Amino acid sequence: MALWLILIIAGVVMIVLGVAVEAAKVLLWIGVILLVVSLIGWLVGRGRRAV
Repeated sequence: MALWLILIIAGVVMIVLGVAVEAAKVLLWIGVILLVVSLIGWLVGRGRRAV
C-alpha cells in the first residue's frame, strides 16, 4: 500500500480519536506532500512513454 495513503489514514484516525492532534496534522501534511510528489512522478513517467 502507498506510504502517502497510510499516513493520511493514520492522521485522520488520530484526529477523529483526538489523540496527538499536532502529530496527526504533521502526518496529514506529509501524506499530502507525498501524494503530490507521486502524482507528479507518475505524470512525468507517462509523458516520457508517450514521446
